[in-house]
Amino acid sequence: MSLWLTRIIPNPRSPEVRRDLAGRNTAMNLHRRLMSLYPSDAGPDPRAHFGVLFRIDDTHTGPHILLQSTHQPDLTRLPEGYGTHQSRPLDTLLNALKPGLSIRYRCAASPVRKPGATTRALYNLPAVVPLTGAHADEWWTRQADLAGIKALTLHSHPLDAAQATRQPDHSGSPQRIHHARTRFDGSATITDPDLLRQKITEGIGRGKAYGCGLLTIAPARTTT
Repeated sequence: MSLWLTRIIPNPRSPEVRRDLAGRNTAMNLHRRLMSLYPSDAGPDPRAHFGVLFRIDDTHTGPHILLQSTHQPDLTRLPEGYGTHQSRPLDTLLNALKPGLSIRYRCAASPVRKPGATTRALYNLPAVVPLTGAHADEWWTRQADLAGIKALTLHSHPLDAAQATRQPDHSGSPQRIHHARTRFDGSATITDPDLLRQKITEGIGRGKAYGCGLLTIAPARTTT
C-alpha cells in the first residue's frame, strides 16, 4: 500500500477557494472538498477507508493545503482554476526510515486530556479538556514517544480551533464541532521506524476529519 502526499496551492481569486477557506466552517468545507477527490462508494467511513488526513500550512505566499491518503486523489475533480497541485508517493521516504535517523517533524494536532469520571462529575467537566501551553507540549512529547520518535527540539504555536456544524442524520439539533489546535514543529530521532510509519499513516489525536493529526517528516539537514 502506497501513501500519497499532495500539496495544493489555492488560487485566492477562485470563488470556490474563498468559499472553502473562509468562515467558521472552513474545516468542514475543506473536508468535503478533499473527499470529493476520491470514489464515493467507500462505505460508511470513506475518510478512514482512504486514510485521508489534511492540514493547512500558512506560508509567505499564502495558505497551502497538504493532503495525505492511501489512495491517489483524482485532482481533475477540483474546480477549474482552484489552484496548482502536485502529488507524490511517500514510499521512498518511508522505506528509508531507520533507528537513529534524525528528522524534522510538523503536526497540527488537537491536544486534550480525558478527566476521570469522578473528576468530571465533581467539577462538571466536559468529556475532554483542551490543553494549551506547557500542558500541550507535554502531551506532544508523549505522543511523539508513542509514534516511535524521540523529540529533541519542540516549538509549539496555537492555531485557530477547527470548527464545523454537522447536520444530524435524523431529526435533532445540529452538532457543533470544536477542536482546539496546536502546531508542533521540531527535530527528533527515530526510535521505532515501524511505529512511525503506522502513526504517519493513521494520524495523531482527535479531529482527523477536520484538519488535525497529519504528521509530516523530512530528513534533518546535516552540516559539515
